[in-house]
Amino acid sequence: MHPCQLDHITITAPTLAQGAAFVRDTLGVELQAGGEHPRMGTHNLLLRLGDDLFLEVIAVNPAAPAPGRPRWFALDTLHSHAPPRLSNWVARTSDIRGATAAAPEALGEIEPITRGALQWLITIPSDGSLPMDGIAPALIEWQASTHPASHLQDVGCTLHRLEARHPEPDRVTALLATLGLDTSVQVSPLPAGARPQLVAHIHTPHGLRTIGA
Repeated sequence: MHPCQLDHITITAPTLAQGAAFVRDTLGVELQAGGEHPRMGTHNLLLRLGDDLFLEVIAVNPAAPAPGRPRWFALDTLHSHAPPRLSNWVARTSDIRGATAAAPEALGEIEPITRGALQWLITIPSDGSLPMDGIAPALIEWQASTHPASHLQDVGCTLHRLEARHPEPDRVTALLATLGLDTSVQVSPLPAGARPQLVAHIHTPHGLRTIGA
């Protein structure tokens, strides 16, 4: 099995406008248009972090029909006044079935998704939840010859480090090692019972900024 690679980080928000304001206030940059995900009833905005890496803000699309199933990234559990937050991340693989089967944690079912002309396979729990409270990645297999990040405008942002904080760090480390991601994400311990946290350290035109706890 080919090792997975960090593909993108995901900020969930009650609306795209709230998510865009959060990124603007935190990183000092504007997001770019993304598109709609008809299968999930969601839409997104994007920020390039490299040739094959990006940040997305995702929210329920109020103009889209309800999907008839729980939306991904636990979006159905967000209240209208919930603050935007870095809630999950996505790892790229060329063998999503093999990677999902090998993972020591349940990452969800493999489902086909589209956004405009883009198509991909991604793991989604049937109840729409975030595996390990967002510390475990969703796995994605793009069905495209070029990565979508390469088509985004470069506004001078790059990911310096992604940090996964969890009260069971050995469990996280074992998952990342199995997926070949043990050098891509820094694992930090939290006290027993603490809520897991994702923290992204991002170089911006205004210096190093942090999104997360």
